[in-house]
Amino acid sequence: MMDELLLSLMIPGINLGTDAPEGVGVTLQLLFLLTILSLAPGILIMLTCFTRIVIVLSFVRTALGTQSMPPNQVLIGLALFLTFFVMAPVFSEVNETALQPYLAGEMAQDDALDTAIMPIKGFMAKHTREKDLALFFKYGELEKPDSIDDIPLTALIPAFAISELKTAFQIGFVIFIPFLVIDMVVASTLMAMGMMMLPPVMISLPFKILLFVLVDGWYLIVESLLVSF
Repeated sequence: MMDELLLSLMIPGINLGTDAPEGVGVTLQLLFLLTILSLAPGILIMLTCFTRIVIVLSFVRTALGTQSMPPNQVLIGLALFLTFFVMAPVFSEVNETALQPYLAGEMAQDDALDTAIMPIKGFMAKHTREKDLALFFKYGELEKPDSIDDIPLTALIPAFAISELKTAFQIGFVIFIPFLVIDMVVASTLMAMGMMMLPPVMISLPFKILLFVLVDGWYLIVESLLVSF
């Protein structure tokens, strides 16, 4: 009785015998899909423009000195939808050249993956500095590629990541300058008035927010991010 119960609880499509049942293919596809879904956050961060956008938005909040305002959920949500907007042409090309033919049965799974990665590699290569890419080619002792198709993802992904980090920090530096000037002016004014015990941040914060609102800061930040791509 116990053996029958154990057999009834076995996962369909898994068999240790020599005969492969028809359900094995479906089971492997399901496992592959679950693996892709579990890696989706990492893929989104490392293969798209999400890294640059979320870092720049974090720099804006830090420069303003508002601590947790806007909240992390708002910044990440905005960065996510801006990423979808910027990557829309790439995702559309992946859908037309790889996903739809694969779903229609016109293309094998391996061919679909190879075709799908090409637009993404093109986007990453366009925004990757040659110096960063050469670094990984040098230490990986890889041959110089003749085209983007020959660049391995093991070298392109980290090179793209550090290129995005450098670009994001450059934009963040420019963002900090006007707010730093306001902090210096307020601090100098308070010292000249003898109010050394009054925290300059408390006085400069409303002025920084007022300046940011008057120049329509969020519009300028988002515009700069979109132009940078």
